[in-house]
Amino acid sequence: MTNGSGRVGLGVTTLDPMRSAQQILTEAKVIAVVGASRDPSKPAHSVPLQMIRHGWRIIPVNPFVAQVFGVKAYRTLADIDEPIDLVDIFRPARDAVDIVRQAAAIKAPAVWLQSGIVSAEARRIAEEAGMDYVEDRCLAVERAIGQLSRSS
Repeated sequence: MTNGSGRVGLGVTTLDPMRSAQQILTEAKVIAVVGASRDPSKPAHSVPLQMIRHGWRIIPVNPFVAQVFGVKAYRTLADIDEPIDLVDIFRPARDAVDIVRQAAAIKAPAVWLQSGIVSAEARRIAEEAGMDYVEDRCLAVERAIGQLSRSS
């Protein structure tokens, strides 16, 4: 079984190397942001907003709000009724493990833990599921370094 990136998942050794952060962003169109915030002073608001401004479609995941960025927010990844190209995580490392499990369950091809978030267990789960994995890096910084934008 492949996961959309052409690699075999479900605990089987991967056939292709993991995509780079730049490749993931280049190929992603829809990004679910777990922990998206309505507070403009938080990176969990400003980073996804930058991605929207550069053409990515952001789906906020936050059980405590109805919408973020004027977009409907979902309580969990499982509640989203469309394919997700990338799950971006703005939650503490202790929460990332369960979120990566959820991302694997919806067959997301990639997960990204934002700057300052590192989890060996989350990495193991992602690798076993055949998902691309990035940690301790910022989407917006990587976007800027690569001078990337999406044309809708």
